[in-house]
Amino acid sequence: MQVTKKVMFVDFDGTITQRDTCTAMVETFAGEGWLQINELWEKREISTEECANMTFQLFHATLADLSKLLDTIQIDEGFSDFVDFCREQGYPVYVLSDGYDFCIDYILKKFKFNLPYYANHLVYENGFRISCNYINRNCGLCGTCKRSLIESLTDTGSQVIYVGDGISDTCPARRSSQVFAKGRLFEFCRSEGIPAIPISGFADVLKYLTLHSI
Repeated sequence: MQVTKKVMFVDFDGTITQRDTCTAMVETFAGEGWLQINELWEKREISTEECANMTFQLFHATLADLSKLLDTIQIDEGFSDFVDFCREQGYPVYVLSDGYDFCIDYILKKFKFNLPYYANHLVYENGFRISCNYINRNCGLCGTCKRSLIESLTDTGSQVIYVGDGISDTCPARRSSQVFAKGRLFEFCRSEGIPAIPISGFADVLKYLTLHSI
């Protein structure tokens, strides 16, 4: 009997972290006008790359300032137990983010997690900008195409389990076997008829995984 391989894909901002690091950055460092830019992104009228690089023009901060801000960011209290469970079960865990690699690397190292992650590359050269190494040029909206990454990181027949909360998670939700969702992602799944389990955090995910065979 063939055993289906379970592969876990997890969003970062607002899912692993208690506070979205991108939101924290603009609220702390950006001058007036970032809300209007973000609204265009939420309406999908501009791409992540355009949104980020336009917003960075409003920033007044250095990498040292960013590191100080990241020191205030906490992670979901159940994430460590979730990772331990997945490791015990042999389930690979990948972090997929339309945020910034510097923030992810900083926080994962701070909390001593060694996990593979895929995100936009944050560059600081007398100011911030991003480059998008995992963009899907056929679409171009997200800087990091989570759906393409899921397809490249799984084998045919793999059971894709996705955990997320936001706009950039809507596309991979359509590609997943099981979705654990909160926030805007859950609202989207409900409106689109995509089966999703509502969660408030990773404790809910772990509880479900230990009680159900999926």
